[in-house]
Amino acid sequence: MQNKNDYITMLGTGNALATRCYNTCFTLHSSGGTVLMVDAGGGNGVLTQLELAGMLCEDIHDLFVTHAHTDHLLGCVWMMRMALQFRHSLHVWSHRKVLRLLTDLCKEILPPKEAEGIGSIVVMHELEDGERFEVGNLRLQCFDIHSTKERQFGFTALLPDGQRLCCLGDEPYNPLCEQYALDADWLMSEAFCLYEDRERFQPYEKHHSTVLDSARLAATLHARNLILYHTEDRTLETRKERYTAEASTAFGGHVFVPDDLERIIL
Repeated sequence: MQNKNDYITMLGTGNALATRCYNTCFTLHSSGGTVLMVDAGGGNGVLTQLELAGMLCEDIHDLFVTHAHTDHLLGCVWMMRMALQFRHSLHVWSHRKVLRLLTDLCKEILPPKEAEGIGSIVVMHELEDGERFEVGNLRLQCFDIHSTKERQFGFTALLPDGQRLCCLGDEPYNPLCEQYALDADWLMSEAFCLYEDRERFQPYEKHHSTVLDSARLAATLHARNLILYHTEDRTLETRKERYTAEASTAFGGHVFVPDDLERIIL
C-alpha cells in the first residue's frame, strides 16, 4: 500500500465499553509502504473496520499489542486467525504476557491445523522495556508506561521524514517515560472525557485522564501535535468540537480528535 505521505488511520477511538464506536486501535502507514497495526480492539469488528477503511487483512504484516486488556487483545486473535487461515505472514510484537496469552488462546480455540502455523506463519516477537526494533522503514522503541493495572507498552516511531511519534498507551502519563515523550512531533494520548464532564464519567476512578489533563501534558512535553483517543462514546455528536476546544485552552499546538476510520496525515 503505497502513499506519498505518512499517516494514521484510526480504526477505533472508543474506550473498553464503547458501543457507538469501535475500541481504540489504529494503523500507522509510512511513505515507503510499511503498515504497522497497533492493537485490534475487542473482537471481530476489527475485520469490519479494516474493510471500511479500504484495507485487507493481508495488508497487515506487523501488529504491535500494547497490553492484555480485552478491548485491545481479543481483536488480535481474529487478525491471527485470518493470517493462519489464509497463510499470510503476520509478526506480532509485544511483551511476554501478551504473546503467551495470544498463543494459548489460539491453540485452545482454533482448529489444530491452523494453530500449528504459530511460529512460522504468525511469528511472535518478545520485547523488553526500552528495546529498539524495526518494522519496514519505521524505527521503533517500546517502553513500559508503568501502569498500575496491567503491564503495558507504549512506543515511539521515527518516521522516514524524521518526525517522531510517541504513543503513550491508554493510561495517565508517568514522568518515568519523559525520555520517550519529550519533544515529540506527534503525541498520542488517551482522553477519557472532558474535564468539565469528570463528575459524569469519573475518569480518575478508572485511572484515566481528561482532555484538559492530556492537553496540559502535551504542553509540558513540548509536543507539536496532539492526538486524543480512547474516549467515552456518549457525546460523539459533539466530541470533536468540544474536545478540541477544551484541549486548545491549555495546548498551543495542533489538536486532533479523530472519529473512527479518520485518516490523520503526519
